[in-house]
Amino acid sequence: MITNIDSDHSLDQAFRQSETQPVLLFKHSAYCGVSFFARREIEEVAEAGDVSVFEVVVQRARPVSNRIARDLGIRHESPQVILVRDHAAIWDASHGRVLAESIREALNPA
Repeated sequence: MITNIDSDHSLDQAFRQSETQPVLLFKHSAYCGVSFFARREIEEVAEAGDVSVFEVVVQRARPVSNRIARDLGIRHESPQVILVRDHAAIWDASHGRVLAESIREALNPA
């Protein structure tokens, strides 16, 4: 399941969840071809159920997208995926590097 984040409140809920388990934030554009293919990769990860996945559609929630960049200290990209634990970014990827395989590796480092 992919949960939409469209407010500071819903982002705060995701950050609170990161206190007990890693969460994946996926920021993307509703109108970008690269984002379309990246979302397919994210859907694959979400279906596996190994991590809670939250998405921000940048055009619908620009202030939330900006807050993620500011709070986590990661420059905004789109599409972008950020693995968060304890309110801190522990891994991120953007554009063509948003791949299910890479996310699985970040979740289960050797």
